[in-house]
Amino acid sequence: MELRVLRYFLAVAREQNISNAAESLHLTQPTLSRQLMELEQELGKKLFIRGNRKITLTEDGILFRKRANEIMDLVEKTTAEISTPEDTITGDVYIGGGETDAMRLTARVAAKLQKNYPDIRYHLYSGNGDDVTERLDKGLLDFGVLIEPADITKYNYIRLPVTDTWGLLMRKDSPLSKKDFITPNDLWNIPIITSAQTLVNNEFSGWLGADFEKLNIVTTYNLVYNASLMVDEGFGYALCLDKLINTTGDCNLCFKPLFPKFEAKLDLVWKKYQVFSKAAEKFLEIAYEEFL
Repeated sequence: MELRVLRYFLAVAREQNISNAAESLHLTQPTLSRQLMELEQELGKKLFIRGNRKITLTEDGILFRKRANEIMDLVEKTTAEISTPEDTITGDVYIGGGETDAMRLTARVAAKLQKNYPDIRYHLYSGNGDDVTERLDKGLLDFGVLIEPADITKYNYIRLPVTDTWGLLMRKDSPLSKKDFITPNDLWNIPIITSAQTLVNNEFSGWLGADFEKLNIVTTYNLVYNASLMVDEGFGYALCLDKLINTTGDCNLCFKPLFPKFEAKLDLVWKKYQVFSKAAEKFLEIAYEEFL
């Protein structure tokens, strides 16, 4: 399978129209159609549903688009790294992280590095721990900021000098808003919105002293902003980390920490035996200076 065919596929997936995609690729429509048919034959899967005016992706097509995008991202990342001149420090650093105020520590490293190497560019990816580790493993990220609990055994890491505090996000007119902190007993009779990550739920079971799944879990979330909208509409209470949602001023929401205190450690991680670009090497050098 050639890279140009992946580009053809992604163009059609983007345009949802053979003619428009062919024009953007500077190909004839018959040539593009033939390439797509050969691709489907090679894979043994139907990737497109061809309508009169619009082309849509099948389930296999949606999966293939995700993988094709990952491949093209990795090709571009590798090309940029290899083409960097030997005598200059420039290029790109790819960093992924969950929703945590600790991401500002990576900004501190980048700001310090920028003073001496202003041509380095940074690319930030936001996702939960599962998303970030998947992209790390595929080589799409240089570094990840992971919130514990997380499986860091297969990575090198630096423990960051901060912790995040777990608590309950709620409306200010909630009865629980009058409390200074939230205990395990407070959670049993309310609708809970929680992270979709299994490891997080396992940790909560230990804090709760019971099976976390026995709570009234009405929604799971990947990133907390959308969960906060559910809270704002009175749908439930979100278990989340502090400082991610602005609860000051006219905001309808407030955050109450858990008791006993439940904190999360954070780690800057990277793949073992990772071959870094010069830019990523410099980033790690500054990170060691800042955090160790």
